Amino acid sequence: MTMVFDGHNDVLLRLMRQGDEAGASFIRGDGGGQLDLPKARQGGFAGGLFAMFTPAPDQPGGILNMDPVDHTEALKATEAMFSIAHHLATDYPKDIRLCRNAGDIQSATKSGQMAMMLHIEGVEAIRPDLSNLDAFYDRGLRSLGPVWSRPNAFAHGVPFVFPSSPDIGPGLTPVGKELIKACLQKHIMIDLSHMNEAGFWDIEKLSSAPLVATHSNAHQICAASRNLTDSQLDAIAASKGLVGVNFAVGFLRPDGQKNPDMPVEVIIQHLDHLISRLGENGVALGSDFDGAEMATDLHSAKDLPHLISAMEAAGFGKALIHRICYQNWIDMIAKVIG
Repeated sequence: MTMVFDGHNDVLLRLMRQGDEAGASFIRGDGGGQLDLPKARQGGFAGGLFAMFTPAPDQPGGILNMDPVDHTEALKATEAMFSIAHHLATDYPKDIRLCRNAGDIQSATKSGQMAMMLHIEGVEAIRPDLSNLDAFYDRGLRSLGPVWSRPNAFAHGVPFVFPSSPDIGPGLTPVGKELIKACLQKHIMIDLSHMNEAGFWDIEKLSSAPLVATHSNAHQICAASRNLTDSQLDAIAASKGLVGVNFAVGFLRPDGQKNPDMPVEVIIQHLDHLISRLGENGVALGSDFDGAEMATDLHSAKDLPHLISAMEAAGFGKALIHRICYQNWIDMIAKVIG
């Protein structure tokens, strides 16, 4: 079975919301999520970047709340998700390994453990003076996205608009630029997903590392503000960077609709376009499992073989499929993180 290392999921948020402080339902597979250990085993999911995201309180009618989040609340939520991740790795060491570098991931894969690398999505939990960044790093943080799609002390995220350019709002704040410099010094990977265009170009100017978007798609195919334009893709290519394809149907479908009635082959269209701009070493997967609406035929991690079959039908050879599904992430993590 083809192994998959995934650039983004929201499992830890789901477990926190369900009150599963030890993550036991993730191991059993009875939590109702798109990603858990049994589904991972069925689909070849070998590991990934596990995000810690703090949502604002839900608005009436299920409307997505884009309001800024208070640092204290974000810190509380992020600490809870760190705790769940550490419980999983400590309580189920035969099944889960908390990974801090590419070597750890490869070792976990060989041992049959799921490789978990920690990522903060929207860094409201980090103090503007960065005084707790080292502590997060010591606990396993290896990747972060300065923003989710809302403003914070560090930058302005790109709101969800279709059709729209990502050129919405200002970029990094002064403390945001200091955060980027600190991440470069500590070899923390910087995620460009959810950045607006101004923030993207601010990071491009500051960064000496390859540019990475863990879960974004091609704006040329789906004109959502969250997707990357060809000029952005060309900058990522020039840096020898990487983009992980997001499985969220609203960022895949050319009509931008959150309709799960979508053939998996639409993902192939995005992969083809990204490969044409980034090359075969610059494209990977970033599912967004447990964080987005998925296609009916790719609803959960156990369905990953459907995507592999679509790649094969599209003429992707075995070597390219392995690069997209696994090796490109391992190589990028080795290059940026260690």
